[in-house]
Amino acid sequence: MKVLQFGKFYPPDIGGIETVIEDLTLALNVNGITCDVLCSNSKKEYKEEILHCGAKIMRCASFGKLASTSISPQMIFKLREVINDYDIIHMHLPDPMANLALLLSNYKNKKIILHWHSDIIKQKQLLKFYIPLQTKLLKIADSIITTTNKYIYESSFLPPFSHKCIGIPIGVDKEVLLNSHINEDSIIKFPKHKKVIFSLGRMASNKGFEYLIESAKYLDDDYMIYIGGSGRLTNELSSLIVRNNLQKKVILMGKVDRNNLKYYYSNCHIFVLPSIQESYGIVLIEAMSFKKPVICTKLFPSGNDWINQNGKTGLVVESKNPKAISDAIKSIESNYEYYANNAYDRYIDEFTQYKMIDRVIALYHKILN
Repeated sequence: MKVLQFGKFYPPDIGGIETVIEDLTLALNVNGITCDVLCSNSKKEYKEEILHCGAKIMRCASFGKLASTSISPQMIFKLREVINDYDIIHMHLPDPMANLALLLSNYKNKKIILHWHSDIIKQKQLLKFYIPLQTKLLKIADSIITTTNKYIYESSFLPPFSHKCIGIPIGVDKEVLLNSHINEDSIIKFPKHKKVIFSLGRMASNKGFEYLIESAKYLDDDYMIYIGGSGRLTNELSSLIVRNNLQKKVILMGKVDRNNLKYYYSNCHIFVLPSIQESYGIVLIEAMSFKKPVICTKLFPSGNDWINQNGKTGLVVESKNPKAISDAIKSIESNYEYYANNAYDRYIDEFTQYKMIDRVIALYHKILN
């Protein structure tokens, strides 16, 4: 069995989808399945490398991004060159460039798996022109992986193809975080005398961090909020903190070294993801793996409120509502150990990485037989 993971980028380019591609690539090769990666480079040059596990990473030259899509015509020609070497093409979406490349290749004797991480939501005007290509791709797919069963029916595009869909939750390998070496030069220590509310993500509009910041107005001085991440809204969020005189209650941590995450998850009190648009919050699972209660928002379409079981592993609140966040924090406090234990148990039951890998391998065998 030879598998080609096909997606937008591969680490060290950072992102949730990129992390999933990396995890699958490494684990599949360890399990005796040859798995390579075809993706876009973040630069205008072709680069090829062989990992220690034997996987080949083929990064095609990119002319930059347009509407969140890497413009890499070389992907079309490279896929046509290598496609006959593989039995399964495992494509991670959304990625219009990869979609176009596959449809222009000799795919008819290949098994096609689409890994549907999210609908395209922001680029509504461009989506009108892309939908015919997307629909063609959905029609030729042998199977479609969604990150939750819930997303199959909440998606704007998947219900007509639900018979092809299978929910395989993204899993997290907690040991990778535990075995990382803390970077003492970059770590930001939490105050020991405070209950730290921790959040993590890009400083982007969909993350809803302004509502978490404003929730501090309703919390007493026993609490502090620490938000990790960088991005274009950093200055705007900093100004919001100053305007509300919350400098002693809310800390923007800047870019977080992944090696330090075990410290932040271990030492925080509650994890909050206040997103206003999010298909699957991997950070929720990471926090749950460290036995932390979690708070997220009710979104559509999204798997967040399936990951976090309201009233059991944490609480699900209305989006864009600072008071609802603060009320949830106080409510969890009254039964903290109950939420913490349930969060960890749910991680073990549903979200370990080896369960994700086993489910993907089982799907590969099923579509080849």
